[in-house]
Amino acid sequence: MAQPFSTFSDDALGDLDTVGLLEALASGGVSGEELRQASLARSERARIPLNAVVTMADDPAVSTGPFRGIPTYVKDNEDIAGLPTTHGSRATTRKPKTTTSAFAEHYQRLGFTILGKSTLPEFGLTATTEPLLTGPTRNPWNPDHSSGGSSGGSASLVAAGVVPIAHANDGGGSIRIPASCCGLVGLKPSRGRLISAPELERLPVAIAVQGVVTRTVRDTAAFYREIERLHRPLAPIATVAGPGRPPLRIAGVPVGAAATPVPPEVQETVRRTADLCSDLGHDIEFIPFPFDEQFGRDFLRYWAGVAFAIQFGGKQAFDPEFDKTKLEPFTYELSGLFKHVAVRMPAALRRLRRFPSTYAAAFADFDVMLSPVQSHPAPEIGYLGAESDPHDHLVRLLRYASFTAIHNVSGAPAISLPMGQSTAGLPIGVQAAAPYGHEADLLELAYELEAAAHMSTTAPTRSWLGELPSSG
Repeated sequence: MAQPFSTFSDDALGDLDTVGLLEALASGGVSGEELRQASLARSERARIPLNAVVTMADDPAVSTGPFRGIPTYVKDNEDIAGLPTTHGSRATTRKPKTTTSAFAEHYQRLGFTILGKSTLPEFGLTATTEPLLTGPTRNPWNPDHSSGGSSGGSASLVAAGVVPIAHANDGGGSIRIPASCCGLVGLKPSRGRLISAPELERLPVAIAVQGVVTRTVRDTAAFYREIERLHRPLAPIATVAGPGRPPLRIAGVPVGAAATPVPPEVQETVRRTADLCSDLGHDIEFIPFPFDEQFGRDFLRYWAGVAFAIQFGGKQAFDPEFDKTKLEPFTYELSGLFKHVAVRMPAALRRLRRFPSTYAAAFADFDVMLSPVQSHPAPEIGYLGAESDPHDHLVRLLRYASFTAIHNVSGAPAISLPMGQSTAGLPIGVQAAAPYGHEADLLELAYELEAAAHMSTTAPTRSWLGELPSSG
C-alpha cells in the first residue's frame, strides 16, 4: 500500500484553513507574498507525487477582495485570459485564452491569488481524473487510488495542503465525489446560486454549477457568503457561522437503487452519521432510496448527448482547432451510445425536466436526506482510467456514481462531508441534500457534524479524519 502524501509543513501556510489564514493576514502574522511562495514550494513538492496541476501562471494576478492573499487553483475548464484551457483533452490546443469566463472573473474579484489550473478528466465526463493528456492525478490519502472527478486536481491539492481552497464545478457529482474521495467538504449549490456561462444555461437541462472544495465547513460558508454578494438571483445564504435552527427532519438512505451495490462500510458510515444526527437532537427516519431506476437511464442518455455534442460541436464550443480524432475512447463510447438512444431522448428530456417536482415531493416530510456520495471509496488508479475498456468503464461508472446526479437535475443543493474511513484508510464521504435554495440548512448541519467529528481527531484543520503525515 502506498503511503499517504502531504505538503503540510512549518511554513507560512502551516496547517491553517482559509479563514485562519485570513486572520493571520489581518494580524500581520503573514503576508500574501509569503503565502504565495509557500504554496508555490508546496506545489513543486506535489508536482510528481500528485500530478494535479495542468498549467502554472507565470505571474499570478492579485486583486483586492475579501480573500486577498489566499493562494488557489482554478479547474481547467474555466477560461482565464493569458492561460490555456485544455478541458483535460488532447483534442484541444494549449493556446492562451484572450478572455476570462464570467465565473472566473467573479473568482478573481474575490481577491484570490490564482497560481494556475488544476487537472480534470476529458471534458469532465467521468468520476476520476486520469486523462491521457496529463496522466492520473493521485489521491493524497493513498496515491495508488483516484482523487475522484471531475474536480480531482483541485481536491488533491487541497487535501495535500498545497492550497486551502480550490475551484471546482459539478455537472453530475464533480464537486462531491472528489471531496468524498479526498476527505474534504464539497457543496454543490442550488442551480442559479452562482453565475454560469450562458451556453450552459441554454442546455435542455441545466445541470452544471460552480463551487469550491475546502478542508473546513467555515471555509465553504465564507466562500458562499462573499461570492453571492457579486451575484444574488436567489434568497441569500448570508452568514452561516454555526449550528442553526431547531431539530431537522432527516431521512437516512444507506443504499441506492437495486442495481447499485453499496459495501457495508459505506452503508455503516451513513448509518453512523444518521445516529450522530439523532444524538444531536435531530429527528431521523431510515427510508428506501426514493428515486427509481428510470432516472438513471434518462440521465445516461442525456450524458451521452453531451459527449455527442462535444465530438461534433467541439470546434464551435471550445476551440477552432479542436481535433475530434484525439478524443479518448470513453468519450467515443458515450457519444456512440447516444446514436443508439437518440430516438428516446425527447421522452427522457420530458421526464428530466419534470424531475424537480419529483425531487421536491421526496422532501415533503424531510428537511435533509443523508446518503452515500458514491457507492464505494476511491478506486485504484486505472479502474475508471482513460486506458480502461470503455464499455467496462461505463458499467463501473454507472454503479459508482449513482447518488449524485439527482441533485444536478433537480437543481437542489447537496454537500459531501468526510464522515468515515474505509478499512483501507480511504475517506468515506456522506452526502447531505436539501430542497432547492436551502444551502443554509446543510451548512448549519455540517457545522454540527464537524464539531462532533473533531472530538476524536487530532488535527481538525487538516482533516476531520486525522492527519496526513508531512512529506516536506
